Amino acid sequence: MSTAHRLARALADLGPRYLPFADAATEELPLGRLLRLSLFQVTVGMAAVLLIGTLNRVMIVELEVPAWIVAVMLALPLLAAPFRALIGFRSDTHRSVLGWKRVPYLWFGTLLQFGGFAIMPFALLILSGDTTGPIVIGQVAAALAFVLVGAGLHTTQTVGLALATDLAPAHARPKVVALLCAMLLAGMMASAVVFGLALHNFSAIRLIQVIQGAALATLILNGIALWKQEPRDTSRRTEAPRRFGDAWQAYAAQPQARRRLIATGLGTAGFSMQDILLEPYGGQILHLPVAATTALTAVLAVGGGAGLITAARWLNRGGDPFRVAAAGAVVGIAAFSAVVFAAPLSSGSLFACGVALIGVGGGLFAHGTLTASMAGAQAEQTGLALGAWGAVQACAAGLAIAASGILRDLGSALAVSGRLGEALSEASTGYLVVYHIEIGLLFATLVAIGPLVRRPDRAPLSARPALP
Repeated sequence: MSTAHRLARALADLGPRYLPFADAATEELPLGRLLRLSLFQVTVGMAAVLLIGTLNRVMIVELEVPAWIVAVMLALPLLAAPFRALIGFRSDTHRSVLGWKRVPYLWFGTLLQFGGFAIMPFALLILSGDTTGPIVIGQVAAALAFVLVGAGLHTTQTVGLALATDLAPAHARPKVVALLCAMLLAGMMASAVVFGLALHNFSAIRLIQVIQGAALATLILNGIALWKQEPRDTSRRTEAPRRFGDAWQAYAAQPQARRRLIATGLGTAGFSMQDILLEPYGGQILHLPVAATTALTAVLAVGGGAGLITAARWLNRGGDPFRVAAAGAVVGIAAFSAVVFAAPLSSGSLFACGVALIGVGGGLFAHGTLTASMAGAQAEQTGLALGAWGAVQACAAGLAIAASGILRDLGSALAVSGRLGEALSEASTGYLVVYHIEIGLLFATLVAIGPLVRRPDRAPLSARPALP
């Protein structure tokens, strides 16, 4: 046996014991192929960071675009979110001459992302007024770019998750879900670092290079991800097409489907309202330095990774995904309680602990609801079920983030004006209103999940046949 072969065998034996998520691999879906497939989540994370984080700041600060225009542009990708169920359904029933049903939609989503990123920097420069062109051209082009990227992002993620469900055996899906979610976090963290370093010395040319670099990376990584993943089956083109309305009625008629989506929406909103408030809260209320508040992103990501690993191990031992999601909601309630009490106690440590627990709870909840959606769908409805989950999650997160800013400003204005009484005249009141609403939403999530939790005398969800 050669040295190279022995080294490969040693690494293969080492992986499942010491490498995170290495035990997600199976004979049907080896680790190398699974990691390659998960690259689509890296590009989704990269797009999310570029849209919500990097461009948000660049447009307002460096390009001096009015804040209301920025808010509208960042909201445009949400317009594609409700169509995720339709996209998933189309990928379930697509009749390709080449015998593919997922690959064409993955590639189409990739091209939408690439096209949006390709025109975005030039549109933003016109929008900023830094050229001689009419400003309306920049507005229309920027809106088109954000819509294209949003549509591509939602298409790629929905169909990619459906393809992973097709390829992974039922017993390995909880681990596969954890790996895919972890790759999304990894893509977001790596992209945030790269974009921050690349735009440290900002210029228009550097902005163009960064965004078009993201476009090229999306094309390359997604191309690698889908290469030779889906087996060809030319018999699919003989299947009779189904109508989306009929398929949706059949899916919605399942006893668990509607309640599962309601619980997903409530829980996602409960964990998402804090997205734009944690750093300002730490700086304004707890007087933390910029470096400390910036580190909160890493703390949140580490907590999310811990939640994903915990959920994967719990589900691998036969745990109920709804019980996992409920545990995430309970952890979230404790987390936001810690964040709330950090203000009167002036405790940065308690605040950091709360942020980490928000990540843990969010990881448990996302993993549990996604696994339940994968396990509860019939084979021919995988894309539809995952599309519905993604649509509800994206819409709930977007609406929650928008509402949190409004509620925070409204609460602060009422507190400063004295209309809430002397006891609530503190600057933290606006933030605390939002955090208490999040706690209430998570309690409502537990109420919605309760009837879905499996009784101990029932078989695991993955072992039960799909609902008719």
